[in-house]
Amino acid sequence: MDTASIAKGKHILLVDDDPAVRESIKLFLSIDRHTVTEACSGHEALHLFTGERFDLVIMDYLMPDMLGEELAQQIKNLAPKQPVVMVTAYLEKLVNQGKPADALLGKPLSIEALRRAMAVSMAAATS
Repeated sequence: MDTASIAKGKHILLVDDDPAVRESIKLFLSIDRHTVTEACSGHEALHLFTGERFDLVIMDYLMPDMLGEELAQQIKNLAPKQPVVMVTAYLEKLVNQGKPADALLGKPLSIEALRRAMAVSMAAATS
C-alpha cells in the first residue's frame, strides 16, 4: 500500500490512557501535519466524538474505563464509515478475535507502520 497517497493534514482523535504513548503518537502524526485531539479515556473520546468530526480515530485497546473494542463499536454505531485504527500491545490476541477496528497496529510502533495502518483504515472507510 502506498502510504504517500495518504493526504496530510487530517483531523485525528487520539485515545490512550498513557500520556507518554499519546505524546509519541502525536509526534508521529505531527510530522505529516495532522491535527490531533487527545482523549485519555473511552468516555472522554465518545464525548469529543459526538461534538466534532474526525477523519480518523486512533485508539488503544487496553484502557481502564473501556476496552478499545467497546469504544470502536460505539463509534461505529454512531458513524459506521468512521475509520478506526487500534493500537495494542496485545496484537496476537486481537488478530484472532474478529475485527474490532479497520486496522490493528502492534506496540511498539513505527511511523511507517502507523502510516500503513492509517491507509488501510481510510481505504476501508471509502469502500
